[in-house]
Amino acid sequence: MTAGEADSLTETHRAIEAVFRIERARLIAGLARITRNVDQAEELAQDALVAALAQWPETGVPDNPGAWLTAVAKRRAIDALRRGRMLGRKHAEIASDPANGPAAAADIEAALDDDLGDELLGLIFTACHPVLTPDARAALTLRLIGGLTTDEIARAFLSSEPTIAQRIVRAKKTIAKAGLAFAVPRGAELAARLPSVLEVLYLVFNEGYAATAGEDLIRPSLCAEAQRLGRILAGLMPEQPEVLGLLALMEIHASRLGARTGPDGALIPITEQDRTRWDHLLIRRGLDALARAEALGGDGPYVLQAALAACHARARRAGDTDWPRIAALYDRLRLAAPSPVVDLNRAIAHSMAFGPEAGLRLAGEIAGAGALRDYAPLPAARGDFLFRAGRLAEARAEFETAAALTRNEREKAFLLARAQACGDGS
Repeated sequence: MTAGEADSLTETHRAIEAVFRIERARLIAGLARITRNVDQAEELAQDALVAALAQWPETGVPDNPGAWLTAVAKRRAIDALRRGRMLGRKHAEIASDPANGPAAAADIEAALDDDLGDELLGLIFTACHPVLTPDARAALTLRLIGGLTTDEIARAFLSSEPTIAQRIVRAKKTIAKAGLAFAVPRGAELAARLPSVLEVLYLVFNEGYAATAGEDLIRPSLCAEAQRLGRILAGLMPEQPEVLGLLALMEIHASRLGARTGPDGALIPITEQDRTRWDHLLIRRGLDALARAEALGGDGPYVLQAALAACHARARRAGDTDWPRIAALYDRLRLAAPSPVVDLNRAIAHSMAFGPEAGLRLAGEIAGAGALRDYAPLPAARGDFLFRAGRLAEARAEFETAAALTRNEREKAFLLARAQACGDGS
């Protein structure tokens, strides 16, 4: 093989891997509907990737690579079902209806792959079924839909990797044992599963907005997928304020993605971002969704967080930000959805509204509780408060602590730069 041929093969393999990353979640969702088995769906998706790696270097990348992967995987899924008990059940169902006649292959495929709505949304609602614990629902959906590793999910949950891995395995087994349909529920069942679905979508979005690990600070494809699913959900449930609130929150946050990093990928804080680079179409969409949520009387956690995001979106310059209103909204959010992370964001807001000492007092209370002991944003926030208070030596130590805790390389570089800006602390 010549050097040019080797380069071409490497380039093709990169293209295949990129396509698979994009199509993976949709592929698994469609296969899970056919097989009713998440592990088997993941294996079939991987088989399709192997087939692409074998064929595409010879034939070239298809015009519609996602459709190619789906067709290959579904053919293999149907072949497997023909050999299994599920095929027997489908034969029995079709044979029981005299109008169906012989169970031809086309009849079987149609029975297995009928239109149940958006496949990804169906997979999310299945992963969020009440037979699973809330933590298992979120972890499984992050794995299946977001394609996150167990380590990334563990960071998002402030948990250990073995704990998350066990949680995902148990969740898959529970779904398989229950024989759940991979479809969007209706009526009261849909409403009962909604809170955990919203939690999952927000976690997927957050992993895209601020990646927990790796070289990249942001993963826009995850944000885009969470937004897409949020829009579908809002269309399905247009009278649910919290659905609209989450959609508004994601749209407004996503509007800043283009301004969150510099040309070298470095983090740019919101107070220093070029606001002309914000996506004002997304801001308008977000503000419209927020207005609809508030008109419906919404005052739940997602509506409140969307209102917080709107305060930034409406400020033409960083200096115009209404920090006292943001602090007041965080006071309300703390009551509606208490958590250590909300407390930390509240401390940041109070520091901006009422001075760094207010932030230090609240951060001290959080540190004393111990819930965020290894959470990099806590020492990072303390470092900022101390820096603004002129306590540079202490600030430097906090930034260095935060840099040691983070798993994201861009965030680490940002924190070390802030530590360096403190000088020797004298």
